[in-house]
Amino acid sequence: MRMPQHRADLTRRGLFRLAIVATAGIAALVPLSAHVIERWYSTGFYALVQARLTPITNVIPIALLDLAGALVVVGFIRRVRLLRGARPLSLVREALGRLVVFAAAVYLVFLVLWGFNYRRTPLVEKLAFDSSRVTRASAVTLAGEAVTRVNGLHAGAHAAGEPSVSLQQAFAEAQQALGQRRFAAPGVPKRSLLAWYFRWAAIDGMTDPFFLEIIVNPDVLEIERPFVVAHEWAHLAGYANESEANFVAWLTCVRGDDRARYSGWLALYQHLLAALPRDDRRALIARLDPGPKDDLASIDARFRRSAPVVREAARNVYDSYLKANRVPEGMASYDLVVRLVLGATFDNGWVPRLASP
Repeated sequence: MRMPQHRADLTRRGLFRLAIVATAGIAALVPLSAHVIERWYSTGFYALVQARLTPITNVIPIALLDLAGALVVVGFIRRVRLLRGARPLSLVREALGRLVVFAAAVYLVFLVLWGFNYRRTPLVEKLAFDSSRVTRASAVTLAGEAVTRVNGLHAGAHAAGEPSVSLQQAFAEAQQALGQRRFAAPGVPKRSLLAWYFRWAAIDGMTDPFFLEIIVNPDVLEIERPFVVAHEWAHLAGYANESEANFVAWLTCVRGDDRARYSGWLALYQHLLAALPRDDRRALIARLDPGPKDDLASIDARFRRSAPVVREAARNVYDSYLKANRVPEGMASYDLVVRLVLGATFDNGWVPRLASP
């Protein structure tokens, strides 16, 4: 007996939706070799896609993530209107079913376009890394150097004029120092319709994992901007882990002009300060010149303009997101850049030595 055409279509549609959800579940749970991800995805497929997609999105002045979000909302409203006459239980069941399928599909696209980078070989395994150098004494020494650097760079960082070394060039040099064969294309910093949320949640920037564009909070100070932009570029280069993105951002900034170097050392100083005991922090703060102290006060004032409730909620959501993507430290991973810098071996010019093959 032949099934009616409409029932056959419904069955095929149901099987297709089930296949999407099942595939997403398998992709989330099945372990994959970090070496395979590193070779075939992060430095292979992803690197090729990013080098082609980001230059295209750079030409478009608006954040495509905003546009995509608006289309999703319009589509949802339209679907609700079509089902307006349905019974409440059927409406709820239909909405939940579509939501699950949509979330699964979005997750799969996320993994293919960027998300698998969370599973690549950790940077600590690619560097000539010695964990015995990660000590309180070495952190105090590095923090002291950071103080000296920001004191010396402050005047040049605040001087008017065009940069002598472009941040894009510095980013390419940082990637070369890390042994990358294909260089990531830098993204043009964009503003978002969600700028108000960035402000309230104290979010400096983000990388759009679907269109491979970057969005920067317009309230970010000029002294912060080089490091924030370089951090998002590091994500575009496939360094999904926040500590690794901070490390690449710092390597980028120290290769730039005075403004970029000041931004990089000031950011590293703040991470180092957070990792040290109170007495060490007091001694380091006392060594800062008035100029850097004023800049840190301005950064703190910007942070305090955020909304504590929104900020904490955003932090908890992102912490859960990072842990779901195999970053067990969650938000604490930002400060692990201190461990990378202390444990890595550098040649002159802050060129990190790579681990032997």
